Amino acid sequence: MIQSDSEIRHHAGGGTTITGPDAMNYFRAVQIKLFIGLYIKTGMIPTRGVTISRMLKMATEYTGQKYKNSRPEWERARADMEVWCATMKAALPIVHEGEQR
Repeated sequence: MIQSDSEIRHHAGGGTTITGPDAMNYFRAVQIKLFIGLYIKTGMIPTRGVTISRMLKMATEYTGQKYKNSRPEWERARADMEVWCATMKAALPIVHEGEQR
């Protein structure tokens, strides 16, 4: 594999390896989407320095949309991130080791 290649590899014995810049960017985006959802549901933040305002700024990095700090905007950011993540996942090669082809 060339260093710049990105992929998600599911291992036959369990576990997943995410390699390459695009796959790592996808993983980060999924986490941001999940954390925004967690905040909407419970009010919890993932860590002290990552407030909802910071999560909205991170979402902007992916979607290009600006989000205000309000519940409808949190939900819009989460929905926009869902679309971004689904699009990126469709573009990434996903390898399932041990599967018969």
